[in-house]
Amino acid sequence: MALNPQILAWARDRAGLSVEEAAQALGFKDARDRSAAERLQAIEAGIEEPSRSVLQSMARKYHRSLLVFYLSQPPIIGDRGQDFRRAPGSKPPEYDPTLDALIRDIRGRQSIVRDLLEQTEPTRVDYIASATTDVLPAELAHRITDRLGFSLVEFRQQATVQAAFGYLREKVEASGAFVLLLGNLGNYRTNIPSGVFRGYAIADPVAPFVVINDQDAPVAWAFTALHELTHLWLGTTGVSGGDTGTQLEIYCNSVAGEILLPETEMNELRFLRRAALQETIEVIDQFASRRKISRAMVAYRLLRLSIITHARWRELDGHYKDEWAAAQARLATRDKDEGGPSYYVVKRHRLGYALMDLVRNSLAEGFLTHTKAGQVLGVKPRNVDPLIYVAGMRGGQ
Repeated sequence: MALNPQILAWARDRAGLSVEEAAQALGFKDARDRSAAERLQAIEAGIEEPSRSVLQSMARKYHRSLLVFYLSQPPIIGDRGQDFRRAPGSKPPEYDPTLDALIRDIRGRQSIVRDLLEQTEPTRVDYIASATTDVLPAELAHRITDRLGFSLVEFRQQATVQAAFGYLREKVEASGAFVLLLGNLGNYRTNIPSGVFRGYAIADPVAPFVVINDQDAPVAWAFTALHELTHLWLGTTGVSGGDTGTQLEIYCNSVAGEILLPETEMNELRFLRRAALQETIEVIDQFASRRKISRAMVAYRLLRLSIITHARWRELDGHYKDEWAAAQARLATRDKDEGGPSYYVVKRHRLGYALMDLVRNSLAEGFLTHTKAGQVLGVKPRNVDPLIYVAGMRGGQ
């Protein structure tokens, strides 16, 4: 199989790297007769044959499989859905190669899961594409809570926001959708900020996926899960952000907000229309904490109900973003020797029990190899069995 040097240039470009940036990332050094960038240009022109180690480094830096470099032409980009972060007629969000690679990875996992379900449980999830935006948000919120068997009282009675999210996740997965927490390509160096994307939905009737960026604050996960679940009900596949003003995203936000914070409960906050910023911050803190929801969500609901102005919402939004950035900075400088959950416990939490159970059962029945299982779970084949064992230890770590 012959290497296609044109694919190398295409992969570099898709990764968002200039020749100079890629040469530096690959560890090329300037020499007397030519620069590092010129060496890479020679490889991309087919003048110089790259070594196996250089190709492997390219695969890692460009987030591509080695096999891609031997294709006769660049692969056709599959349907990854819409970019809900972009308002009609506006400039598209800046291309992010890591997000692009993550979406490719998610689509690959979902494709395998779909094949498995069609072999073992050829049923369809009844609510996919069952609604339109003509339905009032409050009405769709009622339909969703009824279908899930979701209790707002039980959600709020959970001990922590993580436990509250776990309760909601269990309901969503029992309804037929897979809920994953994914915010990088398997290591912290590829973390994708929540400002780049919040969630991703695949509205497939056989294997619907809800993906939440776990780089976002845990208190925001429940809202994002319901936002993406609304996309499933609408039959819309794509990636969501946090600050978009598109009508579809506003609608999904309204449905999620109505589930977690019904409009009737907002009446006690109407006095904030005349309150000072600091008082507003303190009131929202207490109000959100009691309900296991994010302060940013409460502020957004206040804006949508015209209880606060857009200018005040911007102040609040900036305040919460600054606090989150400071918290992340403190986390980054924390002693790395501090104890924490094991690798397998963290993986289990990100993947969810629905996916773990499907992989375990498919392996036992011979529908899945350890290599394919590793692709679905995002681990090496040798780590599949230890991960499945830990995943079976429900209720403990």
